[in-house]
Amino acid sequence: MNKQLKTQFAVFLLPTLAAFTMAFILPFVMGVWLSFTKFTTVTSAEWVGLDNYIRAFTADTDFLRALGFTALFTAVTIVTVNASAFLLALLLTRGLKGTNLFRSVFFMPNLIGGIVLGYIWNLLINGVLSLWGVDITFAAKYGFWGLVLLTNWQLIGYMMVIYIAGLQNIPGALVEAAAIDGASSTATLFKIKIPLVMPSITICTFLTLTNAFKMFDQNLALTAGAPERQTEMLALNIYQTFYGRIGWQGVGQAKAVMFFLLVAFLAFLQLRATRSREVDA
Repeated sequence: MNKQLKTQFAVFLLPTLAAFTMAFILPFVMGVWLSFTKFTTVTSAEWVGLDNYIRAFTADTDFLRALGFTALFTAVTIVTVNASAFLLALLLTRGLKGTNLFRSVFFMPNLIGGIVLGYIWNLLINGVLSLWGVDITFAAKYGFWGLVLLTNWQLIGYMMVIYIAGLQNIPGALVEAAAIDGASSTATLFKIKIPLVMPSITICTFLTLTNAFKMFDQNLALTAGAPERQTEMLALNIYQTFYGRIGWQGVGQAKAVMFFLLVAFLAFLQLRATRSREVDA
């Protein structure tokens, strides 16, 4: 039996492992190596050490500005998306009529591609701003809040479904016992529901954080970094560096490596912080 399991394990695992190695591990290792070189193609790479990393901070002020803009955008988005999604989940778990229809409607924006969303919201926002004689690229604040609005519209429904699953897993006996003991709805929410739904909060916060930091297509379609690259996020900045500046491929690759490490580090901190607050029912 053990011999048969080992054979089946190899048959099913090795193709997947080989594909993962070729499609992810090897390109990632090669990308890290290229970040220490000056190159135009993979076969014409010249080792330059940390020069690309130094140039990313000293010769390109737009990188730090994109980092600050992305960090602020991510912080605002995490709060607004998760607060709105949780409130909707609370409303849709109260047994209201048409709940299933509302769930489907709120989830649908998540099915639309980012580029399409960006262009649609560009038209909508510019249509409103035209009443004041401006457009979304007139000032950075318009682009910032436009991106926040677009991201909320796209992600709230998806996060709502996760929160609904968490709320429905709360034992009804606990809520009934709290009501019998005279606990108010507010006390029940903060003392029972939120602590028991922390696994869902962990997942949703992680997904929101990573999606916000990695946002590219919506940023490209909505503002393309305008005005004067003030609404350019990190992913778009890396793209523009790599493909838009001759001789800067190594710097763009160095930015991509730092971008990966930053997102991984922040995600690790977030997971550790929220998991420490999880409790068992």
